[in-house]
Amino acid sequence: MSKEAFQELVQNVTSAIAGKSLDKALAAELNENFPAGSDAVKNIQSACEAAIDDGWMCDQEYGGIKFGRVIKDLDGFSVDVVHMKDVVGPHHRHPKGEIDLIMPIEGAAKFDNHGAGWVVYGPETAHRPTVTDGTAVVLYLLPDGEIEFTGQ
Repeated sequence: MSKEAFQELVQNVTSAIAGKSLDKALAAELNENFPAGSDAVKNIQSACEAAIDDGWMCDQEYGGIKFGRVIKDLDGFSVDVVHMKDVVGPHHRHPKGEIDLIMPIEGAAKFDNHGAGWVVYGPETAHRPTVTDGTAVVLYLLPDGEIEFTGQ
């Protein structure tokens, strides 16, 4: 899986949502147009798994979480991917919001109590990203790449 091929897969999503408000309506739209069982999401998940195996995705690790910024700017979003297994990540806030694609890969993994699919955090939200009940790969879209780790 090349970075260029991965970018094409993700751009199918980012081009459809660029400029939209990060809110519950966007989460509903993503889950309707790109549902967890769709070819689009299956292809993104397969690409992530292959790229992680190839070593160029999630090539950093801290506190049991493998992570990395894959794309700096795609339709106004950075694209980050994390690989988490039964772990609580560092507290951070989203100045402009965060869009997450949750892809369980082992067990009945949940991210912040959400199963497979899309979750949208609006501007000025914050959390400690948590994966329970297995292993998940989570793709993060961050408007303008903005994220602030708070140290809490």
